Amino acid sequence: MTGAEGRRARSDASRNRDQLLAVATRLFAAGGTEPSMRAIAQEAGVGIATLYRHFPTRESLVDAVYQDQVTRLTEGARELLTQMSPAAALRRWAELFGEWIATKNGMLDTLLAMIESGEIAHARTQAELFAAIGDILEVGWTAGEIRTDVTAEDIAAALIGIFTVAHPHQHEQRAARLLDVLMDGLRSI
Repeated sequence: MTGAEGRRARSDASRNRDQLLAVATRLFAAGGTEPSMRAIAQEAGVGIATLYRHFPTRESLVDAVYQDQVTRLTEGARELLTQMSPAAALRRWAELFGEWIATKNGMLDTLLAMIESGEIAHARTQAELFAAIGDILEVGWTAGEIRTDVTAEDIAAALIGIFTVAHPHQHEQRAARLLDVLMDGLRSI
């Protein structure tokens, strides 16, 4: 295999992996029962062997989707702060958190088993998410946009409550309204 062929093969493999992650995330977020591996491969437009080459088990796929979402949330917090005001960044981050919650719901059985077995470090994820929220809060406090008596744990609890009663894909308008109410309560007086 020449250098160009090798790069193309790696590029195709990377594209296939990204496509599988995107499709799995979308199907998990759609809710209901966990989709089959075959359904994920078919929806991604690849063969089942390609899926298993990238993700040999359901758990490896769930872990990849989970970690991808956590990375998007943690890196997304810093990125949002470069693009918008702290209050607007927190509001947008809250929407991303809701999408993460929806995705977790679609892979809940596998995810819970993996947390129980220690394959996924729930405490580490929680700490990473609290740090991301904390980054936004600190900038918001400094800018005088967000109340200083609120903690990252408060925000996480409020968001879990909101998205428990208003699943973002089923009750989008209700979730948006509740996020607006939360944001109004977080504004610095």
